[in-house]
Amino acid sequence: MKVKITGTGCYIPSEVEINEAFLQHQFLNEDGSPFKQNTAIIIKKFKSITGIDERRYAETHHSSSDLGFFAAEKAIANANIDPETLDYIIFAHNFGDVKHNTIQSDMVPSLASRVKHNLRIKNPKCVAYDVIFGCPGWLEGMIQAYAFIKAGIAKKCLVIGSETLSRVVDVHDRDSMIYSDGAGATIIETTTEDCGIIAHETATHSYDEAHYLYFGKSNNPELSDDTRYIKMYGRKIYEFALTHVPAAMKACLDKSGVAIDDLKKVFIHQANEKMDEAIIERFYNLYDKEAPKSIMPMTIHNLGNSSVATIPTLFDMVTKGQVENQDIQKGDIIMFASVGAGMNINAIVYKY
Repeated sequence: MKVKITGTGCYIPSEVEINEAFLQHQFLNEDGSPFKQNTAIIIKKFKSITGIDERRYAETHHSSSDLGFFAAEKAIANANIDPETLDYIIFAHNFGDVKHNTIQSDMVPSLASRVKHNLRIKNPKCVAYDVIFGCPGWLEGMIQAYAFIKAGIAKKCLVIGSETLSRVVDVHDRDSMIYSDGAGATIIETTTEDCGIIAHETATHSYDEAHYLYFGKSNNPELSDDTRYIKMYGRKIYEFALTHVPAAMKACLDKSGVAIDDLKKVFIHQANEKMDEAIIERFYNLYDKEAPKSIMPMTIHNLGNSSVATIPTLFDMVTKGQVENQDIQKGDIIMFASVGAGMNINAIVYKY
Protein backbone atom coordinates (compact mmCIF):
# COMPACT_ATOMS: atom_id res chain seq x y z
CA MET A 1 0.00 0.00 0.00
CA LYS A 2 1.34 3.41 -1.00
CA VAL A 3 0.44 6.78 0.50
CA LYS A 4 0.42 9.87 -1.69
CA ILE A 5 -0.52 13.54 -1.67
CA THR A 6 -3.75 13.90 -3.63
CA GLY A 7 -4.49 17.56 -3.03
CA THR A 8 -2.68 20.75 -2.07
CA GLY A 9 -3.70 24.27 -1.19
CA CYS A 10 -2.23 27.39 0.35
CA TYR A 11 -3.32 30.78 1.58
CA ILE A 12 -1.01 33.75 1.11
CA PRO A 13 -2.21 36.87 2.95
CA SER A 14 -2.73 40.01 0.90
CA GLU A 15 -0.90 42.38 3.28
CA VAL A 16 2.62 42.97 1.90
CA GLU A 17 5.30 44.31 4.25
CA ILE A 18 8.37 45.50 2.34
CA ASN A 19 11.83 45.92 3.90
CA GLU A 20 11.58 49.70 3.73
CA ALA A 21 8.65 49.56 6.16
CA PHE A 22 11.17 48.79 8.90
CA LEU A 23 13.11 52.03 8.42
CA GLN A 24 11.07 53.64 11.21
CA HIS A 25 11.80 50.81 13.66
CA GLN A 26 14.23 51.34 16.50
CA PHE A 27 16.23 48.12 16.56
CA LEU A 28 18.09 47.43 19.79
CA ASN A 29 20.62 44.92 21.06
CA GLU A 30 19.48 42.28 23.53
CA ASP A 31 20.72 44.44 26.42
CA GLY A 32 18.65 47.38 25.18
CA SER A 33 21.56 49.37 23.75
CA PRO A 34 21.22 50.91 20.28
CA PHE A 35 23.08 49.52 17.26
CA LYS A 36 26.02 51.56 16.02
CA GLN A 37 24.76 51.17 12.46
CA ASN A 38 21.67 53.00 11.25
CA THR A 39 18.50 51.09 10.37
CA ALA A 40 19.03 51.37 6.60
CA ILE A 41 22.37 49.53 6.86
CA ILE A 42 20.83 46.89 9.16
CA ILE A 43 18.08 46.25 6.61
CA LYS A 44 20.61 46.05 3.74
CA LYS A 45 22.70 43.47 5.60
CA PHE A 46 19.54 41.56 6.55
CA LYS A 47 18.55 41.31 2.87
CA SER A 48 22.02 40.08 1.84
CA ILE A 49 21.88 37.24 4.40
CA THR A 50 18.25 36.14 4.37
CA GLY A 51 17.30 37.00 0.79
CA ILE A 52 14.04 38.53 2.03
CA ASP A 53 12.68 41.57 0.16
CA GLU A 54 9.15 41.41 1.52
CA ARG A 55 6.87 39.25 3.60
CA ARG A 56 3.13 38.71 4.05
CA TYR A 57 1.08 39.55 7.12
CA ALA A 58 -2.39 38.24 7.90
CA GLU A 59 -5.33 40.57 7.48
CA THR A 60 -6.33 42.09 10.83
CA HIS A 61 -9.60 40.13 11.05
CA HIS A 62 -7.95 36.75 10.39
CA SER A 63 -6.18 34.39 12.80
CA SER A 64 -4.01 31.35 12.15
CA SER A 65 -6.97 28.95 12.20
CA ASP A 66 -8.68 31.09 9.53
CA LEU A 67 -5.64 30.90 7.25
CA GLY A 68 -5.46 27.14 7.84
CA PHE A 69 -9.14 26.79 6.96
CA PHE A 70 -8.69 28.70 3.69
CA ALA A 71 -5.73 26.48 2.71
CA ALA A 72 -7.67 23.35 3.74
CA GLU A 73 -10.64 24.29 1.55
CA LYS A 74 -8.33 24.59 -1.44
CA ALA A 75 -6.58 21.26 -0.72
CA ILE A 76 -9.94 19.47 -0.37
CA ALA A 77 -11.16 20.96 -3.66
CA ASN A 78 -7.88 20.07 -5.36
CA ALA A 79 -8.16 16.46 -4.17
CA ASN A 80 -11.86 16.40 -5.15
CA ILE A 81 -12.91 14.62 -1.96
CA ASP A 82 -15.85 14.81 0.40
CA PRO A 83 -14.53 16.30 3.68
CA GLU A 84 -16.82 13.92 5.58
CA THR A 85 -14.51 11.09 4.47
CA LEU A 86 -11.50 12.53 6.32
CA ASP A 87 -10.21 10.36 9.15
CA TYR A 88 -7.81 12.93 10.65
CA ILE A 89 -7.24 16.66 10.57
CA ILE A 90 -3.75 17.46 11.84
CA PHE A 91 -2.98 21.15 12.34
CA ALA A 92 0.66 22.19 12.84
CA HIS A 93 1.32 25.58 14.42
CA ASN A 94 3.30 27.04 17.32
CA PHE A 95 1.41 29.95 18.82
CA GLY A 96 -2.28 29.22 18.35
CA ASP A 97 -4.66 32.00 17.36
CA VAL A 98 -3.28 35.42 18.30
CA LYS A 99 -5.74 38.13 17.40
CA HIS A 100 -4.47 41.38 15.92
CA ASN A 101 -3.22 43.87 18.54
CA THR A 102 -3.43 41.32 21.35
CA ILE A 103 -0.70 39.44 23.18
CA GLN A 104 -2.51 36.31 24.33
CA SER A 105 -2.45 32.99 22.50
CA ASP A 106 -5.72 31.08 22.14
CA MET A 107 -5.50 27.31 21.67
CA VAL A 108 -8.79 26.16 23.20
CA PRO A 109 -10.42 24.57 21.35
CA SER A 110 -7.61 23.25 19.18
CA LEU A 111 -7.05 24.92 15.85
CA ALA A 112 -7.75 21.59 14.15
CA SER A 113 -11.17 21.48 15.82
CA ARG A 114 -11.84 25.02 14.63
CA VAL A 115 -11.02 24.03 11.06
CA LYS A 116 -13.24 20.94 11.31
CA HIS A 117 -16.05 23.17 12.60
CA ASN A 118 -15.57 25.68 9.78
CA LEU A 119 -15.53 22.87 7.20
CA ARG A 120 -18.91 21.82 8.67
CA ILE A 121 -17.81 18.20 9.04
CA LYS A 122 -20.40 16.18 10.99
CA ASN A 123 -18.50 12.88 11.15
CA PRO A 124 -17.37 12.40 14.80
CA LYS A 125 -14.80 9.81 13.69
CA CYS A 126 -12.88 12.53 11.91
CA VAL A 127 -10.32 13.19 14.64
CA ALA A 128 -8.89 16.72 14.85
CA TYR A 129 -5.75 17.61 16.83
CA ASP A 130 -2.80 20.01 16.84
CA VAL A 131 0.94 19.45 16.50
CA ILE A 132 3.44 21.76 18.21
CA PHE A 133 6.80 20.85 16.70
CA GLY A 134 8.48 24.08 15.62
CA CYS A 135 8.91 24.85 11.94
CA PRO A 136 9.02 21.12 11.02
CA GLY A 137 5.44 20.72 12.35
CA TRP A 138 3.67 20.28 9.01
CA LEU A 139 6.21 17.70 7.92
CA GLU A 140 5.83 15.82 11.22
CA GLY A 141 2.05 15.94 10.77
CA MET A 142 2.57 14.32 7.37
CA ILE A 143 4.69 11.59 8.96
CA GLN A 144 2.03 10.96 11.61
CA ALA A 145 -0.74 10.80 9.00
CA TYR A 146 1.37 8.39 6.95
CA ALA A 147 1.80 6.18 10.02
CA PHE A 148 -1.96 6.18 10.68
CA ILE A 149 -2.65 5.13 7.10
CA LYS A 150 0.06 2.46 7.04
CA ALA A 151 -1.30 1.07 10.34
CA GLY A 152 -4.73 0.71 8.79
CA ILE A 153 -6.53 3.11 11.14
CA ALA A 154 -6.98 5.84 8.53
CA LYS A 155 -7.43 6.13 4.79
CA LYS A 156 -7.54 9.86 4.26
CA CYS A 157 -5.97 12.73 6.22
CA LEU A 158 -5.78 16.52 6.03
CA VAL A 159 -2.51 18.04 7.23
CA ILE A 160 -2.28 21.81 7.73
CA GLY A 161 0.60 24.13 8.55
CA SER A 162 -0.39 27.69 9.50
CA GLU A 163 1.15 30.54 11.46
CA THR A 164 0.83 34.26 12.16
CA LEU A 165 4.33 35.03 13.37
CA SER A 166 3.86 38.75 12.76
CA ARG A 167 1.81 38.85 15.96
CA VAL A 168 4.48 37.43 18.25
CA VAL A 169 7.50 39.48 17.11
CA ASP A 170 9.39 42.12 19.06
CA VAL A 171 9.50 45.24 16.87
CA HIS A 172 12.79 46.23 18.54
CA ASP A 173 14.48 42.97 17.46
CA ARG A 174 15.96 42.98 13.94
CA ASP A 175 15.07 39.27 13.67
CA SER A 176 11.44 40.41 13.48
CA MET A 177 12.05 41.13 9.78
CA ILE A 178 12.39 37.40 9.08
CA TYR A 179 8.93 36.31 10.11
CA SER A 180 5.70 36.23 8.14
CA ASP A 181 2.22 34.69 8.02
CA GLY A 182 0.61 32.06 5.81
CA ALA A 183 -0.84 28.59 5.55
CA GLY A 184 -0.48 25.45 3.47
CA ALA A 185 -2.43 22.19 3.47
CA THR A 186 -2.33 18.73 1.92
CA ILE A 187 -4.63 15.74 1.58
CA ILE A 188 -2.87 12.38 1.78
CA GLU A 189 -4.48 9.02 1.17
CA THR A 190 -3.88 5.49 -0.04
CA THR A 191 -3.10 4.82 -3.68
CA THR A 192 -2.43 1.87 -5.97
CA GLU A 193 -0.08 4.00 -8.07
CA ASP A 194 3.70 3.66 -7.88
CA CYS A 195 4.22 6.94 -6.04
CA GLY A 196 4.03 8.56 -2.62
CA ILE A 197 6.11 8.56 0.56
CA ILE A 198 9.16 6.31 0.34
CA ALA A 199 11.04 7.06 3.58
CA HIS A 200 11.08 9.52 6.46
CA GLU A 201 13.42 10.61 9.24
CA THR A 202 12.88 12.67 12.41
CA ALA A 203 15.19 13.75 15.25
CA THR A 204 15.01 15.99 18.31
CA HIS A 205 18.19 17.57 19.67
CA SER A 206 17.31 19.04 23.06
CA TYR A 207 20.16 18.21 25.45
CA ASP A 208 21.91 21.54 24.82
CA GLU A 209 19.81 22.91 21.98
CA ALA A 210 16.24 23.01 23.35
CA HIS A 211 16.19 26.78 23.90
CA TYR A 212 17.85 28.02 20.71
CA LEU A 213 14.38 29.33 19.85
CA TYR A 214 12.38 30.60 22.79
CA PHE A 215 9.92 33.16 24.12
CA GLY A 216 11.66 36.17 25.68
CA LYS A 217 11.14 39.78 26.69
CA SER A 218 11.51 42.74 24.34
CA ASN A 219 14.90 44.24 23.60
CA ASN A 220 13.34 47.52 24.73
CA PRO A 221 13.80 47.61 28.54
CA GLU A 222 11.00 50.18 28.85
CA LEU A 223 8.41 47.61 27.78
CA SER A 224 6.77 45.16 30.18
CA ASP A 225 8.83 42.16 31.25
CA ASP A 226 5.61 40.14 31.35
CA THR A 227 5.09 40.23 27.58
CA ARG A 228 7.00 37.62 25.60
CA TYR A 229 8.03 37.48 21.95
CA ILE A 230 9.61 34.91 19.65
CA LYS A 231 13.40 35.03 20.06
CA MET A 232 16.31 33.05 18.72
CA TYR A 233 20.05 32.57 18.94
CA GLY A 234 20.62 32.95 15.23
CA ARG A 235 24.28 31.97 15.10
CA LYS A 236 23.71 28.83 17.17
CA ILE A 237 20.77 27.81 14.96
CA TYR A 238 22.82 28.40 11.82
CA GLU A 239 25.69 26.25 13.08
CA PHE A 240 23.29 23.57 14.34
CA ALA A 241 21.44 23.41 11.04
CA LEU A 242 24.58 23.13 8.95
CA THR A 243 25.87 20.31 11.14
CA HIS A 244 22.74 18.22 11.67
CA VAL A 245 20.25 18.85 8.86
CA PRO A 246 22.41 17.51 5.98
CA ALA A 247 23.12 14.37 8.03
CA ALA A 248 19.40 13.81 8.66
CA MET A 249 18.65 14.33 4.99
CA LYS A 250 21.33 11.79 4.05
CA ALA A 251 19.94 9.27 6.55
CA CYS A 252 16.50 9.66 4.99
CA LEU A 253 17.75 9.38 1.41
CA ASP A 254 19.89 6.35 2.25
CA LYS A 255 16.90 4.70 3.95
CA SER A 256 14.84 5.25 0.79
CA GLY A 257 17.37 3.50 -1.42
CA VAL A 258 17.23 6.39 -3.89
CA ALA A 259 20.50 7.56 -5.45
CA ILE A 260 21.44 11.20 -4.92
CA ASP A 261 21.60 11.73 -8.70
CA ASP A 262 17.94 10.68 -8.98
CA LEU A 263 16.76 13.44 -6.64
CA LYS A 264 14.99 16.13 -8.68
CA LYS A 265 13.97 18.72 -6.07
CA VAL A 266 14.49 19.51 -2.40
CA PHE A 267 11.66 21.44 -0.72
CA ILE A 268 13.40 22.85 2.33
CA HIS A 269 11.94 25.04 5.07
CA GLN A 270 12.26 28.65 3.92
CA ALA A 271 14.22 29.88 6.93
CA ASN A 272 17.08 31.94 5.54
CA GLU A 273 18.43 31.93 1.98
CA LYS A 274 22.10 31.66 2.91
CA MET A 275 21.44 28.93 5.49
CA ASP A 276 19.27 26.90 3.10
CA GLU A 277 21.87 27.15 0.35
CA ALA A 278 24.59 26.03 2.76
CA ILE A 279 22.49 23.07 3.95
CA ILE A 280 21.95 21.90 0.38
CA GLU A 281 25.65 22.32 -0.44
CA ARG A 282 26.71 20.29 2.60
CA PHE A 283 24.09 17.62 1.88
CA TYR A 284 25.49 17.07 -1.59
CA ASN A 285 29.04 17.21 -0.28
CA LEU A 286 28.25 14.18 1.87
CA TYR A 287 28.01 12.28 -1.43
CA ASP A 288 31.00 14.08 -2.95
CA LYS A 289 28.63 15.83 -5.33
CA GLU A 290 27.80 19.39 -6.29
CA ALA A 291 24.20 20.52 -5.89
CA PRO A 292 22.35 21.10 -9.18
CA LYS A 293 21.49 24.76 -9.64
CA SER A 294 17.73 24.28 -9.82
CA ILE A 295 17.43 21.67 -7.05
CA MET A 296 15.97 24.03 -4.43
CA PRO A 297 12.85 26.12 -5.16
CA MET A 298 12.56 29.23 -2.99
CA THR A 299 9.79 31.63 -2.01
CA ILE A 300 11.52 33.33 0.93
CA HIS A 301 12.38 36.40 -1.15
CA ASN A 302 8.79 37.64 -1.26
CA LEU A 303 6.98 35.49 1.32
CA GLY A 304 9.46 35.47 4.21
CA ASN A 305 9.60 32.74 6.84
CA SER A 306 6.09 31.57 7.79
CA SER A 307 7.35 28.64 9.90
CA VAL A 308 5.21 25.50 9.42
CA ALA A 309 3.57 27.01 6.33
CA THR A 310 6.68 27.45 4.18
CA ILE A 311 7.02 23.92 2.76
CA PRO A 312 3.36 23.14 2.00
CA THR A 313 2.96 26.62 0.49
CA LEU A 314 6.09 26.20 -1.63
CA PHE A 315 5.05 22.71 -2.76
CA ASP A 316 1.56 23.88 -3.71
CA MET A 317 2.94 26.80 -5.70
CA VAL A 318 5.51 24.70 -7.59
CA THR A 319 2.99 21.99 -8.50
CA LYS A 320 0.66 24.68 -9.83
CA GLY A 321 3.35 26.45 -11.88
CA GLN A 322 3.51 29.53 -9.68
CA VAL A 323 7.28 29.55 -9.01
CA GLU A 324 9.41 30.77 -11.89
CA ASN A 325 11.68 28.17 -13.55
CA GLN A 326 10.55 25.43 -11.14
CA ASP A 327 8.38 22.40 -11.83
CA ILE A 328 8.10 18.71 -11.03
CA GLN A 329 6.92 15.89 -13.27
CA LYS A 330 5.12 12.64 -12.56
CA GLY A 331 7.66 10.08 -11.35
CA ASP A 332 10.15 12.66 -10.02
CA ILE A 333 11.84 11.86 -6.70
CA ILE A 334 11.75 14.82 -4.34
CA MET A 335 12.67 15.49 -0.73
CA PHE A 336 11.06 17.61 1.98
CA ALA A 337 13.28 18.76 4.87
CA SER A 338 12.88 21.12 7.82
CA VAL A 339 14.52 22.32 11.02
CA GLY A 340 13.17 24.38 13.90
CA ALA A 341 12.40 24.95 17.56
CA GLY A 342 13.02 22.06 19.83
CA MET A 343 15.49 21.62 18.11
CA ASN A 344 13.68 19.34 15.66
CA ILE A 345 14.71 18.05 12.26
CA ASN A 346 12.77 15.91 9.80
CA ALA A 347 12.76 14.80 6.17
CA ILE A 348 10.66 12.82 3.72
CA VAL A 349 11.65 11.23 0.41
CA TYR A 350 8.69 11.19 -1.95
CA LYS A 351 7.93 9.96 -5.46
CA TYR A 352 5.65 12.43 -7.21
